Amino acid sequence: MSLFKLPKSSEGSTATSQPDLILALDIGSSFVKSAFGRISLKRSHKSDSTKSLQLLGFSKVAQRPGNISGGLIADIPGTIASCEDAVSALESSTGEKANSCIVGISGELVKSRISTIRYRRDNPNRPLSGAELSELLSKIESRSKAKIREEVSLETNNPDVELTLVNSAVVSISIDGYHINNPVGFKGSEIVIEYYTAFAPTVSVSAVEKICVELNLSLIAVVAEPFAVCRACLGDDVDADFSAILVDVGGGTTDVAVVDCGEICGTKTFNIGGLHFTRQISEALRIKPALAEKYKLNLEDESLLTDNIINSVTGALSRSLPVWLSGLSIALEEFNNLDVLPNDIFLCGGSASLLPLEELLATSDWYQSLAFSKRPTIHILDPLSLPDFVFPESSEDPSALDASCVSTLGLLRVGVDTILTSPEKESLKEKISHLLSH
Repeated sequence: MSLFKLPKSSEGSTATSQPDLILALDIGSSFVKSAFGRISLKRSHKSDSTKSLQLLGFSKVAQRPGNISGGLIADIPGTIASCEDAVSALESSTGEKANSCIVGISGELVKSRISTIRYRRDNPNRPLSGAELSELLSKIESRSKAKIREEVSLETNNPDVELTLVNSAVVSISIDGYHINNPVGFKGSEIVIEYYTAFAPTVSVSAVEKICVELNLSLIAVVAEPFAVCRACLGDDVDADFSAILVDVGGGTTDVAVVDCGEICGTKTFNIGGLHFTRQISEALRIKPALAEKYKLNLEDESLLTDNIINSVTGALSRSLPVWLSGLSIALEEFNNLDVLPNDIFLCGGSASLLPLEELLATSDWYQSLAFSKRPTIHILDPLSLPDFVFPESSEDPSALDASCVSTLGLLRVGVDTILTSPEKESLKEKISHLLSH
C-alpha cells in the first residue's frame, strides 16, 4: 500500500459540511488509487471567479488478481473489496469522509470518436440559440454512438451490445468558415462542428454503479480515463495552446490521447501494459510474478539488483517492449484527422518511468512512418506541473506523487467540471458555454 496525507485546508471540515470535497476512484488492473480534492473558488477585483483544486490526500492499494480483465471490471465483489481498502486508507489518513465519488473507466471497449457535422440553417439571419446548438450536439452524439456500437459489436461478436456516453467535448466550431469559441447569438448559414465523444459498455458502467452503491457512495460521473488525463493537463485556460501526445501506461492497458492547441483530438486504448512486461520477465527468468514485478520496478537500483539480474530483466523487456511500441504506432496511425502529430510525448501511468521503455521511444526509428515533423521529444509527466492544482509543500511521502497518479488527479479535474456545471447551478446556455470551453 502506498499512502500519504497532506495538511488539511483552512476550512478543515468533512464532506458533510463541505460539498466541494471530491473523491476520485481510479480502478486499475494493478492498483486501486484514490484521492481527495477540494474546490477552491476565488474572486478577483474584476468579479471574475477562478478555481483551483487542492489535493488533500492520495492512496494506492494493490488490486486483487482477476478483478480486472482488459482494463474492465471482471469481478465485482473482488473490486469492491479493493476499492473499500483504498477509500478506507484515504479516509483514515486525511480524516475526511467520502460521500460521493467520480470513477475512471478504461479498456479497449471504451471507444472515442471525433465526428464532424455540417449543418445548413434555414434562416441564416436568425441568431443561433442555445436550444438549436444543443439539438445539433445531440444529433452528433446519436450518430457517434451508432458508429461506435457497430465497431464494438464486430469486436465482441455481440450485435446487441449497449453503450453509455461517458464524456464529450467540442473540438472546434465554425460559422460560414469563421472559427468561433461560442456560436450562441451569432448569425450565419452553415455551421461546422467537430465533436469528441467517448462511450463505454453499459455493463461496465453498471458495474461501477454497483460498486458505488456497495461502498455507500453517490456517483458523480463515470469518466474515460484518457479523457481524464487530458483534463489534468489542460486546466481551465481556454486560450492554452498545449499540444502533446499523452500516453498512460497502465497495468493491463495503455491509453493514448492527442491534444492539439488545447483541443482533445481523440483517444485510443490497446491491451498491453505493465502486467505484460511483468509476465515476460517472470517467464524469462522463471520466477514468480511478484518477484518479477519487484525486479521491474527496481531495475535502475544497482544496490538491490545484481548485474546478472539487471541484464536478464533488460533482455526480457527488449523482447516485449517492441510489441508495446507496435501497439502505440497503430494507435497513432488512427489520428488521421491531423496533418502533423504533436512533437511532445508525455508518459504517465505505473510503467511510465520504466527506463528501457523511455529509451526505446527516444532512440529508435519507430516514429518515421507516422505524421511527425521530426523525432518526438519524450517526457515523464510530473503531476506537480499540472495546472490549477494546489499541492502543499509538505507531505508524509512526497514520492507517492509520481506519474502513476496523473489519471487519478485528472478524475478530480472532471469532478470539478461536473459539480460546477450541475443542473441546479447552471442554465442551458451556461452548460453549453462550459462544454464549448473544454
